Amino acid sequence: MQRKFSAASEPLIETSGLSKRFGSVQALTDVNLRVMPGEIYGLLGPNGAGKTTAIKTVLGLLEPTLGWIKVGGFDPAKNPIDVKSKIGYVAENPIVYDSLSPRDFLEFVASIRKTDQVVTNELVTQLANAFDMGPYFDSPIATLSLGMKQKVALIASLIHQPPVLLLDEPLNGLDAKSSRIVKELLSFHAQKGGAVLFSTHIMQVAEQVCSRIGIIYQGKVIAEGTLDELRSKTEGKGGTLEEVFLKLTHEEAEVADTMRMLREAFFKHEVS
Repeated sequence: MQRKFSAASEPLIETSGLSKRFGSVQALTDVNLRVMPGEIYGLLGPNGAGKTTAIKTVLGLLEPTLGWIKVGGFDPAKNPIDVKSKIGYVAENPIVYDSLSPRDFLEFVASIRKTDQVVTNELVTQLANAFDMGPYFDSPIATLSLGMKQKVALIASLIHQPPVLLLDEPLNGLDAKSSRIVKELLSFHAQKGGAVLFSTHIMQVAEQVCSRIGIIYQGKVIAEGTLDELRSKTEGKGGTLEEVFLKLTHEEAEVADTMRMLREAFFKHEVS
């Protein structure tokens, strides 16, 4: 049984003037996002740019310093339960209980989400089989690899078939087959009318699956749009998303200078 989300003209995720400060550190500044039903929005940026902070603030784990957030029309600060019921979340580092087995953990999540047991069992079984988890399904999560823990977290995020997915580096630790399956699942979710907001360092993934991309740099969204729209901002000097990204974040020249320095150091002494 697949859940079909209602067709809506309003964004499923929306932020306006979103800012977040940690002491003297300004992590986010005036971030405005709109992720519509059926859209996969990729948030790209260097390490420390604010991607994880943005996702945690949309989820309601962090309170904004300024601005507002709506998820499915609800404010995470005022309606935390309503918001969390609409979200499937995967953290950068999998949040799972090491003392439980995947089966026990997913049954626990299903009980918290109050899902239909028959529907949930069928969905979990299909996902576990797709991710080749059979031999590990009753082993303690503590004994599993990072990739297996990530699979458990991904399945947990989908158990209640939420309209919104917030995914922070969802492909961490996954092999090529599992990564392909996750990308297809994101596509299925969008086709049903759901919305996806995810961060990734893998440019090829963003290029393949995203409807739109936002580039965040030093806490600000400096560019947003389809790949073609982002290319147009580089005056035709960017081809791949990686090239566009480096151009827009002004890191292209820095990379070139670094590589010249490394090349000189690397070839300074020839191996005899």
